[in-house]
Amino acid sequence: MPVSAAARLLLRRSPPSLLPPRHSFFRRSISQPATAKKKDAAAPVAVVPPSELPPFDYVPPPYTGPSGDEILAKRREYLSPSIMHLYKTPVNVVDGKMQYLFDDKGRRYLDAFGGIATVCCGHCHPDVVAAIVEQTKKLQHSTVLYLNHSIADFAEALASKLPGNLKVAFFTNSGTEANELAILIAKMYTGCQDVISLRNAYHGNAAGTMGSTAQSIWKFSVVQSGVHHAINPDPYRGIFGSDGEKYARDVQDIINFGTSGHVAAFVAEAIQGVGGIVEMAPGYLPLAYDMVRKAGGLCIADEVQAGFARTGTHFWGFETHGVVPDIVTVAKGIGNGIPLGAVVTTPEIAKALTKRNYFNTFGGNPVCTAAGLAVLRVIEKEKLQENAFEVGTHLKERLNSLKDKYELIGDVRGKGLMLGVEFVTDRQLKTPAKDETLHLLEQLKELGVLVGKGGYYGNVFRITPALCFTKEDADFLVDAMDYTLSRI
Repeated sequence: MPVSAAARLLLRRSPPSLLPPRHSFFRRSISQPATAKKKDAAAPVAVVPPSELPPFDYVPPPYTGPSGDEILAKRREYLSPSIMHLYKTPVNVVDGKMQYLFDDKGRRYLDAFGGIATVCCGHCHPDVVAAIVEQTKKLQHSTVLYLNHSIADFAEALASKLPGNLKVAFFTNSGTEANELAILIAKMYTGCQDVISLRNAYHGNAAGTMGSTAQSIWKFSVVQSGVHHAINPDPYRGIFGSDGEKYARDVQDIINFGTSGHVAAFVAEAIQGVGGIVEMAPGYLPLAYDMVRKAGGLCIADEVQAGFARTGTHFWGFETHGVVPDIVTVAKGIGNGIPLGAVVTTPEIAKALTKRNYFNTFGGNPVCTAAGLAVLRVIEKEKLQENAFEVGTHLKERLNSLKDKYELIGDVRGKGLMLGVEFVTDRQLKTPAKDETLHLLEQLKELGVLVGKGGYYGNVFRITPALCFTKEDADFLVDAMDYTLSRI
């Protein structure tokens, strides 16, 4: 099969040229201890770069806008310096279709990051685009103080996907807003202020959510009181391995020794996204929920990344643990890229928000909720949950085969199309391979593959593509990883 231009270019380069050039955003060296090399170094088998991307029947129109350099210059002058970018030379994305993105030169990329687990149905899915356009033509915005069927129709459809009496929604614009509101509701309902979250968690960057977030790299030096961070039930890096019961004891200890014995809420992601696609130890969540409820608290499931069929086996991440939360927060995949979030709870708990006035100008906007309803319909019509399971299972198996081949891979984890690959320079010490991760990220981009990076140490690939990802896409991704790993 023919190889891509990028692959031919890489083949012509000598191994030293693959090291990243000096750049202020990247570290300058790649460490290569013996444990980071391929197991079969004595008899290496040549790994060829992947062939062309899987066939696709869309070609974007010619791009006539500003160049990447011009855009980058404007960003530096007019946007906050806190806004970062991936890659030494950022990709100038000008078009997208389903699981692919296109740059200003017309080059196609396999998008295995999905806008940070946000593009659920696929970039510019025709059904979602049509719903947005049609609603925009009729009514772009008014206010929830007036009636409009769009918000009510979507609320009904969303409630139908949730278990128990979780049926009352309040719409927001983001996951941060949703989690902020969920914590507020829990405090108002219980009359307590103490919140328990997990170490390594990420729940947002506003006042309350920054407190429940438990990574110093995402926390500013501002008052963040009333939040207790329990030991993370991380089967890979955690102190108790996969023993969920031992981790859960820390929740009870926090209640006993860190609070009045009563708490407002326990908030957790079923799979930690920003934290590096970290799954919980089996049996942990039911025990933690039980302890919190006995202390009068509510259990909040942060489904911002794991929700909307991404895990494959279930529609919601919390369902994989056999629990039913008191409050569910959603965003990202709910709108396929439209700014949309929601808090869903029971009618009884929802009444807590009526003690004062609470309002969100854009929450429940008719265009956004029309998009959300279209997303739910596409997931069902195109059987995207089933696809996430089938393709995700295939992809995880192939990633595990790479783990068997390369010592640099310390762990492969996740469910469905929410997968993580952690890189370490020493499997016993689990030393984060931060430089190697950046290097691999760059080389995958050269081969036409875009993945995310996460984890506290920045050494985890976050693989969260659109749920229309195919087995052929998965094979291309793994083949590209195999090639780049073989050249370190």
